[in-house]
Amino acid sequence: MKPTLRQLEYLVAVQDTQSFSAAARACHVSQPSLSTQIADMEAVLGTTLVERGRGRAQLTPIGADVAAQARRILAAMRELRMSARDAGATFRGNIALGTLPSVGPYLLPGVLRRLHRQYPELRISVREEPTRDLREGLRSGRLDVIISTPESHPDARARVLFSERLHIGVASDDVLASSTAPVPLQELRGRQVLTLGPAHRLGVLIRDLSERAGSVVDAQYTGTSLDAIRQMAEMGERVAVMPSLYVASETRNDPGLVVRTIDDAQARRDIALLWRPTSPLSAKFESIAAVMAEVAAELLSD
Repeated sequence: MKPTLRQLEYLVAVQDTQSFSAAARACHVSQPSLSTQIADMEAVLGTTLVERGRGRAQLTPIGADVAAQARRILAAMRELRMSARDAGATFRGNIALGTLPSVGPYLLPGVLRRLHRQYPELRISVREEPTRDLREGLRSGRLDVIISTPESHPDARARVLFSERLHIGVASDDVLASSTAPVPLQELRGRQVLTLGPAHRLGVLIRDLSERAGSVVDAQYTGTSLDAIRQMAEMGERVAVMPSLYVASETRNDPGLVVRTIDDAQARRDIALLWRPTSPLSAKFESIAAVMAEVAAELLSD
């Protein structure tokens, strides 16, 4: 007797939620049924997978190893089902898409609407995560495909969707607001710069840029979102650094912010759709990437 795919799904859900009741809700089963299936799997494997406590369920070290393998097995099964069912131009089933928070909210609404029209039987679940979590998710099979910077995932297959410049945003009474022309890097010398935390590739890029400019990344405030960074800049004194897609989507009708492109060849980044080279869905992901690139081009050309 071997663990079933359903049991593997239950174990992964327990790891994700650290709760039998929450895992049962996520899997749309009763808690007693999920608990019984986990216990049956433990009996089959001859080991304890879950440490049960009051109000909390935590995987044992062996359980965590089994869950990591379970994620890879479940990802392979998702790909197998989709590959077997998809003939010709059809694209059906569920895929797990991870995206950078600095890209997803601004690109995906238009993409998902267009994909739904082209592939009405396709279902996409979206997770916004920092770069390092996207890397883990793709490697483990928790995510089928991701939107990220290609250099952060050298082992993945990549289709570049667009390239975007970096821009500064300052309050309307800031000295840098006296012009809307591209701003030379040296004009940022000594200024406090706002960016995302180090878990985000964008934050790393902006820190490198600030070091070359002689500006200082504000250590007392690390933004959790581009919106938060923009709002802090509007309060005065600090400089927000933002990518093109966000600027095109969110700042054009903001009278309290003046935006200028950074005049530096390295003040840019590529954004790509990435997936595992072994995925049998590569052709389908290429089709999705084409839609994403088309929507991005429209957004950036407005």
